[in-house]
Parts: sequence; C-alpha cells; structure tokens
Amino acid sequence: MTRLGDLERAVMDVLWDTVPATSNGVTVREVADALAGRELAYTTVMTVLDRLAGKGMVQREREGRAWRYRAAASREAHIAQLMLDALDLGGSRDAALVRFARSVTGTEADVLRAALAAEAGLAGRDDRGLTGRVEAPPADRASRPGLADEVAER
Repeated sequence: MTRLGDLERAVMDVLWDTVPATSNGVTVREVADALAGRELAYTTVMTVLDRLAGKGMVQREREGRAWRYRAAASREAHIAQLMLDALDLGGSRDAALVRFARSVTGTEADVLRAALAAEAGLAGRDDRGLTGRVEAPPADRASRPGLADEVAER
C-alpha cells in the first residue's frame, strides 16, 4: 500500500471524518470547502482525488457531470495495512512483533489481547469487552519456541 503525502492525507482525513460509509460520497467542491484553511485551488483538490482513485484509496461515482468520492476503506483498515506493509520491509516479522508488543501501553495490550482472543475464539469477554490473559495454542508454541512466552509475559 502506498503511503500518503501530506495533501493526500488531508483529503483522506476529510473523507474519513465527514463521509459515512453508507453515503453517496462528496464532491470535489465539498472536499475543497472542508480544506478551506489550506487555500487550495479546486483543480488541485480534483487532481488529488483523481490520483487517490487511481491508487484505489477512494471510490468515485458519476453524478451528472461531477464525481462523488468516498474512501475505499476505513482509516483503521488503511493503518492496519500500513502496519502489515512495514512488517514486510525485511528482517524478522516475529522480532518486530515482539518489539511492538513490548512498546504498547497496558490498555493497548488489553485491546490486542481481546482482538487476538476474539479472532481465535480462545477466551470469554468480561463486562468491558476485554479478555483475560491469552496464551498461544500449543501448535503455535511448538513452531516458534520462545516467542509465545515472550508475548505472554507482556
């Protein structure tokens, strides 16, 4: 996934913040108006949206002579893909994941544990939607000795 430049990010922020997934999207004029503080030409915003459509970041639909734009994926999906792309940059994915796990706050670790447990169906949720300690399945431990124990210590 391509990283976004400053102006592309500003345009995507408008789409993510103001366009519900169920809407028909917004016009170039509406995006330009939302970015009024940046004093951008209409054609500049139109070009950025066109490029974002070419990259698959936005979807567009013809409405009369104009296009309506909306984000192709949520902000969270975009960030998750950036994180996965970063893991593919080289080196050991396991080591990078362990380093990341050690750098998150306790609350963030709780969120990760809950998400992993929900994905694996390993633990019940408490009244806040969080789970208790999650241990890796035995097959996972056998294939990567030490990693599951390091992550479980967190």
